[in-house]
Amino acid sequence: MVKVTPSGKILGATVEGIDLAQPLSARHFVLILNALGEYGVLRFPRQQLDSASLKRFAEHFGSLQAAPTGGYHEPGMPEVMLLSNIVRDGKAIGLADAGQDWHTDMSYNRQIGFVNVLHAVEVPMREGKTLGATMFANMQAAYEDLPQELKTRLADAVVTHDFNKFWEKMRLRPGSERAPLTAEQRRKLPPSQHPVFLVHPLTGRKVLYANPGYAIRIEGMAQAESDRILALLFAHQLQPKYQYTHIWSRDDVLVWDHIGTLHYAIPDYGPAEHRLMKRCQVIADRVFEPGFLEAAREAAANQV
Repeated sequence: MVKVTPSGKILGATVEGIDLAQPLSARHFVLILNALGEYGVLRFPRQQLDSASLKRFAEHFGSLQAAPTGGYHEPGMPEVMLLSNIVRDGKAIGLADAGQDWHTDMSYNRQIGFVNVLHAVEVPMREGKTLGATMFANMQAAYEDLPQELKTRLADAVVTHDFNKFWEKMRLRPGSERAPLTAEQRRKLPPSQHPVFLVHPLTGRKVLYANPGYAIRIEGMAQAESDRILALLFAHQLQPKYQYTHIWSRDDVLVWDHIGTLHYAIPDYGPAEHRLMKRCQVIADRVFEPGFLEAAREAAANQV
């Protein structure tokens, strides 16, 4: 029997009774979509998944993005990325993700992201305390609380997102060995533009879609005014009242909504405290297609 237990916070729920290593039924898929729309961040505990199973589960939500800069993924599976601080034989086995600014993955793409699917293979511990938590912020609630004057002013505004902003911030971190993006990488990851306010395809509610990690400019404004408004939006969306923190356990699978949340991985662990996550990033292609939800619900209703 499937059980969905809300966290009691502004985001988050635990889903039990679905083995993600097995084929996903139409009914369970719709249940997950409904829960994702309601809670934004879903934890599936005690999941025993190999990389192929993780990829197969993630593909239910849409097309998968391959590793953006080409490295740190499972051999033969560029869609299953490795996030880790582990070094073997002098080489990092994954991309370090902790300590990035608050962000929404894939907002820099022309086709934005839908969900992130992250499997905790190794979780850092110290003196019995779990480290490396991930924080989230609710962008539907953040939009709703904006002053009406700002909602009106930005109703049709467009913001530019740039992957290079995030990359350069990560290069400045102490100990970083990242090289600048090459001209070819910049060509493959050009800036993109999206409305400041999006309508969420699962809920029909508006979300604030601008984040400190990638957003660089509101089009049609002088740069100084754009910087001022973006700083105001960033400060507003990161208020503690919109935040939720997930404490990882080994074998957790976390599915979260890229459209309606921001996230931040807390860098509170050292090099000897190993963290390894396998990640699939799902593009928001199918979820915005007309009839996507209706077709999923019809398939669930017709399932024997």
